[in-house]
Amino acid sequence: MKLLIKQRVFSWSDTYDIYDENENEKYFVTADIIALGHRLHVFDKAHREIGMVKQQSLLRLFPAFDIEVNGIKKGWVKKKLSFIGPKYEVNLNGWHVEGDCFGWNYDVYSGNNLVIHISRDVPHWGDAYMIDFTNPADELMGLLLVIAIDAANCMNGN
Repeated sequence: MKLLIKQRVFSWSDTYDIYDENENEKYFVTADIIALGHRLHVFDKAHREIGMVKQQSLLRLFPAFDIEVNGIKKGWVKKKLSFIGPKYEVNLNGWHVEGDCFGWNYDVYSGNNLVIHISRDVPHWGDAYMIDFTNPADELMGLLLVIAIDAANCMNGN
């Protein structure tokens, strides 16, 4: 199962449209413009908010984001010090991230089992990412994780 995340090119804030593998709109993401730090809201196609990614604090040396589903904190993502590309500490479903996050080619594992593969989708104008899930039940958490990593990358101008 796959999702395509496309960032809206001409937008004042982080705004994304998310499509299923048949290019049907499935989710969309909007950002609070006035919030202190990033706060990204995920909505289903019926315009119900189903998740949020929000920055923990502006005073941190490295960006960190909480991941919420229906108002309940499910985990977090923290950017770590690294000299060879971005690295992330993930506290979500027992997952860990490996690969080239800066180039947007990375994998999410649960133990040794691949859960999600994320790659940049080059044919699209602007930022576009393909998320390939091994288990459809991981779709929402995986989507929120990718949005949190993208927000952390944007914090450093990437």
